[in-house]
Amino acid sequence: MNSYFMIRRLRGPAFLLLVGVLAWLNQADILSWGRSWPFFLILAGVLQLAERAVLAAGGYPVMPTPGAPYPGQPFQSAQDFRATANIPTYPGQAESFVPPSHEGDPDKGAEGGKQ
Repeated sequence: MNSYFMIRRLRGPAFLLLVGVLAWLNQADILSWGRSWPFFLILAGVLQLAERAVLAAGGYPVMPTPGAPYPGQPFQSAQDFRATANIPTYPGQAESFVPPSHEGDPDKGAEGGKQ
């Protein structure tokens, strides 16, 4: 898993843990809720610094150009497949239908099972 996403996922639990610790300190009359707001700012700053440090170390992700094709393997349609595999089309055949090949099947023979 990417370290950046790991830090992003720890943000909520870290704040929840801080609220619990501050509630415990408030119950023990050590720190009141009115004086605990700087801890939230400190935690937010530490998490933001950690996110930026991970991004700086790993490099920023490249944003795709709007309208550009997907950078992976292009989708090969049924028409392209027929053209490259020399599969003929038959009258009334749907465009996305590819007929089965019986060339490697010894039971079917060259005529597709007809004897």
